[in-house]
Parts: sequence; structure tokens; C-alpha cells
Amino acid sequence: MLQGRYRAGRAILAAVLLCTASASGQAQSEPSAETIARGKALSEAADCASCHTADPARPFAGGKRIDTPFGGIYSPNLTPDRDTGIGAWSDEQFTRALRHGIAPGGSRYYPAFPYPYFTKMTRDDLLAIRAYLATLAPLRNTRPPSELRWPLNYRVVMRVWDFLFFQPGIFEPDQQKSAEWNRGGYLVTGAAHCGACHTPKNLFGADRRDRRFGGGLVQGWFAPRLDGAERSGLKSWSVDDIVEYLQSGRNSRSNADGLMAEVVVNSTSKMSDADVRAIAVYLKELAPVAPEPAVSPPPQADMATGAAVYAHACIACHEADGSGAPRIYPPLPSNANLQSADPSSTLRIVLDGAQTVTTARAPNPGSMPAYAGKLSDQEIADVVNYIRNSWGNAAPLVTPAQVTKARAQ
Repeated sequence: MLQGRYRAGRAILAAVLLCTASASGQAQSEPSAETIARGKALSEAADCASCHTADPARPFAGGKRIDTPFGGIYSPNLTPDRDTGIGAWSDEQFTRALRHGIAPGGSRYYPAFPYPYFTKMTRDDLLAIRAYLATLAPLRNTRPPSELRWPLNYRVVMRVWDFLFFQPGIFEPDQQKSAEWNRGGYLVTGAAHCGACHTPKNLFGADRRDRRFGGGLVQGWFAPRLDGAERSGLKSWSVDDIVEYLQSGRNSRSNADGLMAEVVVNSTSKMSDADVRAIAVYLKELAPVAPEPAVSPPPQADMATGAAVYAHACIACHEADGSGAPRIYPPLPSNANLQSADPSSTLRIVLDGAQTVTTARAPNPGSMPAYAGKLSDQEIADVVNYIRNSWGNAAPLVTPAQVTKARAQ
């Protein structure tokens, strides 16, 4: 009888433990609304939607082509579909993918997926993102295979790349700095992965650590310097200037265009005021990583030729003194983007035209016509050199050959 009672008591204890474990597992599998909201905010800071949405009607389903200097890759499906998305992933698999660039099956991701930045994030924040993604509608979508050149089409090569260039580890706060600065550093170097575009790359596509935030070429655009360079960086911008630009896509100094306009619409304009200001505070304290190139003024004859093109094609909107109409037609004097050492973005805008990004804070549109079919390569080179070297501006000269190359892209 005692043995029977012992067995019954043990069965009851086992049942209690099982219920407790089940309740605990259920609690873990149902994150709080606060956690989901934090994950949503972090996914917006990381601009996940821009890269992982090919069809606006199927957000986060992946399949968007991302061009790199080594060929094209297609973004994966982030929805909770169990077959083609991440619905069957464990928490450990998710955090390993974002922190170390390793897929559940053990293969390596290419660094177009910014795991070298996401490694800076805490585990709790990564799992908050996962909790938010789990609330999305599951969408079945199999992405096309990568189209990279040999030998990079073999993912095993990424083991060597990671060994040489990948530095895992979470963001380490600077105790000498404010909480706001550290929050900005955590976002800039982690979730927002600003350096992925704004840092130049070496021959293997890895960040040049000695030129951090020194500007980088991305898909035919030049992401300008984010450090304190005087002409082409953020030295002349205030914290408020940076905040306004990130929240609305424009300020009294510049308008967002190209890839940055997409970042503003899908990411920074949706972030909290506190997080955007923290980013601005952090960026504003970045010291110049390298001197700006020495510039010789263009010959007077060339400036006169460029001035004639400007008077014919540009003066109606940008005014004779380049002052424009701030927040609609950006002013040209002291324009940091315009004075970048690499003129790629300026050439893209002149050739293709531009449309002022509209956001909730700045809904009024503005546009600039395309001049690819209206001006020759020589005329575009002349007018670009004129605006890059007038009104106190100074930037390296652009050649017609550079315009020809940009036109081909």
C-alpha cells in the first residue's frame, strides 16, 4: 500500500512539474506586447522591409535583388512561413544567423546581410525582432539562387571572409559618454548599420576600418561621409539638422534621394524622436577619419562654360546664387553631398532627375527633371564642375568620361 501511495505521489509530482514546464514554455512562446512593439521599432531601425520586400503587397517575403560588386543576391523570406520563411527556426538559430551570419543548416550568409553590424545587438533585442516577425502573415516565397561570380558563388568561401574580416561582439558602452550618445552608438553601429553604406570597402567587400563612416559607393550612388569633415561631412550640420533630415528626408541644407530616400521612408521617419536624436548626437561627435582631398579650382574658361549651362538649365529653381528653395530645391552652397570626393550621386541626380521624398513631416513634393537626354557628357561635366566649385564650394573635377560611365549605369 505504501508503495502504491509512493507511486501515486510521484505521478502527481510529475504531473505538476509537467504543467509548470508547459506553462513556462507557453509564457516563453508568447512574448509581451511591449516586446513585440520593441521588436517592430528595431526592425524599422534596421530597415528590414527595404531589403526583404520585393513586392509591396507581400512585405518581408524576400526575393528582392541586391546588387553587389560581385554579382546579385536575393533577400530571404522573413515571414513565419515554415517552409520558405523563418517559422520553423529556433531562437538559437535566429540569434546565430543575426550575430554570426550562419544559417540554420550551417551555411554562411554573405555580408550584404549586415550580420557584421547586427552582432553588436543584445540577445534580448534580437529576440524582440523575432517576436515581431512572428506576428506577420506567413507568406510562401522561394527566392532565386544567388548570381555571384566564381568563387564567391560557393558559400564555403565565406568562412575565410569571416576569419579575415568579421569581428563578432556586442556594442560596448563608453562610460565617459552620455546615455544618449551610447544609445546612438548602439543604433548606428548595430541595428541601423549605417556603416554598411557609408564606409568604403576593400577589394573583398569588407569595411575599411581605418575609414569608418568615410563615405562609400553603393549601387551607383555615393553614400556621403558621416564624420566631421568640413566640406563633405557633417561638420556644418547641427544635431537638429541631422534629426530633421532623418525624420523628414530634407532640411535647410540637403534633400534625401536615391537609396537614402528609401531609408528615410521605410526606417528613420518611423523611429522615435529619442532614437533619432541619439543617432544625431552620436554622428555629430565623429571626428574626421581622413583629410579631404586637395582641390585646385577649375580653369576660368571651364567655369564660364559651366556657368552658361547652369544659367540655361538650373537657375530657374536653384537661383543665380545657388540658394534654391530650402526643403524643396536644396541649396547648393556648402552642400556636403555636392562636395563629396566621389561625384556619383550628383551625376545620378543630374542624369536621372530627382523627386523630393515625402513624409508625414514634409508632405509637399518637389522634383528635378532628368538631363540625360538634354545635355551632352561634356555639358554635364561642365555644369557639375561649376556647381561643385562655386559659392565657396570645392571638389575634385569631373571628366566627361565619368559622365559617360555614369550614363551607362
